[in-house]
Amino acid sequence: MTAPTGLAGVPLSIEPLTKKDYTSDQEVRWCPGCGDYSILATFQSMVATLGIKRENTVIVSGIGCSSRFPYYVDAYGMHSIHGRAPAIATGVAMTRPDLNVWVVTGDGDALSIGGNHLMHALRRNVNMTIMLFNNRIYGLTKGQYSPTSEVGKITKSTPFGSLDTPFNPISLAIGAEASFVARSIDSDRKHLTEVLTAATRHRGTSLVEIYQNCPIFNDDAFETLKGPEGALISLRDGEPVLFAGGEYCVIRTDSGELKVSVTADVDPASIVVHDETRADPSQAFALSRLTEPGILQQAPIGIFRNVTRPAYDDLVRDQITDVRADDPTSALASVIAGGDTWEADEK
Repeated sequence: MTAPTGLAGVPLSIEPLTKKDYTSDQEVRWCPGCGDYSILATFQSMVATLGIKRENTVIVSGIGCSSRFPYYVDAYGMHSIHGRAPAIATGVAMTRPDLNVWVVTGDGDALSIGGNHLMHALRRNVNMTIMLFNNRIYGLTKGQYSPTSEVGKITKSTPFGSLDTPFNPISLAIGAEASFVARSIDSDRKHLTEVLTAATRHRGTSLVEIYQNCPIFNDDAFETLKGPEGALISLRDGEPVLFAGGEYCVIRTDSGELKVSVTADVDPASIVVHDETRADPSQAFALSRLTEPGILQQAPIGIFRNVTRPAYDDLVRDQITDVRADDPTSALASVIAGGDTWEADEK
């Protein structure tokens, strides 16, 4: 009898699972007040609802505070190499289509030494879910500026202020042709649960940027978004982009740009309606660029892009199957042995 499956081939659990089933016996060792605690608790609760077997969940992390994650989840996992988690996770996804593969990384791990690996995993659309914890600082190595730190940031490695233009991880992912791109925030467990659930159910590479507070080296990095001078722009598929209780909105100008405006001052027909399934990534990219000071300190959260295209690992498996079907005896052997080969003389 074949076991029932979900999430495009991942075996379902026979018994219902709970957060406790995904909680390991390891002592959680993050600084008090770290946003990682909330993300971990949200993940453990969320993954238990997916209905898959616990042994079919694999978490690969790189290096950094966030990369302790596999120790604290009672599933399979690997604390891997700095920046290389997407490459290792690609190997897991390629060889084991029955696994629910996760990558846990930080803004330094993913976007500095790991930038090349992240970019190509997104481009290839390997079937994995990447959680990118963004606290805009290097926490594990004690407070140097990171690829997402704002211009002028005073840190131990930039005592006179950072001169680097920071990455916008959402813009980067959309530019790399990622098929699922989203953003959430550590303090909103309901929103994070919704986003991570959708990301997991997507076939291909899903990238979820999570704004995460580092209370020791970059405390309150995102507080301006929650205060009276800031706003989180919640993106809902098929709905007009309104926020701050409807007082503000996102419109498309006559020149084609997206901008934040006072809702009462604009033609309702100019208000952007969000479409996460739109094949053309230009609107999703334009929404990602609103993560800048404007009328308010603002940042869109939610699913920016969710489109269907073939997953790389599925394509590779199909290609191997087709080659074997066409010539089961010699095709693969000829590829392996092709080109220049030598035989060693036993004498």
